[in-house]
Amino acid sequence: SLVGEIEARCNGVIIVFEEGVATFYALKNAEDRGVFFITPGTKVYKGMIVGEHNRPQDLDLNVCKSKQLTNHRSATGDELVQLQAPVDMSLERALEYIGPDELVEITPESVRLRKVSKKLVKR
Repeated sequence: SLVGEIEARCNGVIIVFEEGVATFYALKNAEDRGVFFITPGTKVYKGMIVGEHNRPQDLDLNVCKSKQLTNHRSATGDELVQLQAPVDMSLERALEYIGPDELVEITPESVRLRKVSKKLVKR
């Protein structure tokens, strides 16, 4: 039987503060800060929750940052690197996951999470 309290999560979330398209470079550089729910190329907006922080507090992050291109090549070259697979956020999982100050947005194409207020709140 599926009866009982839903356990509250103890980690904070990763929140976007720049509108744009998520880049591989930004996600790779922030990988050690938590687990992501999105892949490179995902359109993001201010207040959107894109991952779970590995600490109790929320983290505001720019996932649209791109690598600065230079005319010089490094001796090592561009090595082949991969991202961790993102957590697939189904409707059921999203509803179970959100906190009291968060919403689930549902469209025919996706299920997204966001903070209730799109304005960045001082934490």
